[in-house]
Amino acid sequence: MTFPLALAQSDNAFLANAARKGDRPAFGLLYSRFARMVHGILLARVPRSEVDDLVQDVFLLALRRLDTLRDPCAFGPWLAMIARNRATDYHRRSRETTELSEDCAAQDPRPAEALAVLSTIQKLPEAYRETLVLRLVEGMSGPEIAERTGLTPASVRVNLHRGMKLLREKLEGREAS
Repeated sequence: MTFPLALAQSDNAFLANAARKGDRPAFGLLYSRFARMVHGILLARVPRSEVDDLVQDVFLLALRRLDTLRDPCAFGPWLAMIARNRATDYHRRSRETTELSEDCAAQDPRPAEALAVLSTIQKLPEAYRETLVLRLVEGMSGPEIAERTGLTPASVRVNLHRGMKLLREKLEGREAS
């Protein structure tokens, strides 16, 4: 069910204010509304094996920093920024890693094609990466992406359109090789 943007923002603001006053069930509702968005933002930026732990980190950090949220109506964009910053922190702190052998990678239960597409998405420009992952992986609609991230619906449409075009070009180029 889709709600008008103003209604969804005021509802999120109500929940954010309640959570700020210590209402844990209210924060739980915010978690359920925004977990897919945070997961998608992180998936666009960090290795998928790290995403679930980082989602939890983002929400713990948000819970501790709720008192810094100036506009409760902007909870979604505020949370999206925390997720982006957490991804940046991850890369600053990450150590060099060793690639797994193909034998180990072959044991991954996810289809290789889906992993290849995700890898290609992660190489796209940041604006396209995030909206594509939120749409294609997390299953969010364009208006839902706009409402949750604070982007305008027009920006989301443009990013999805251009991102899909670029993704198709890269995937077709890979297949031709």
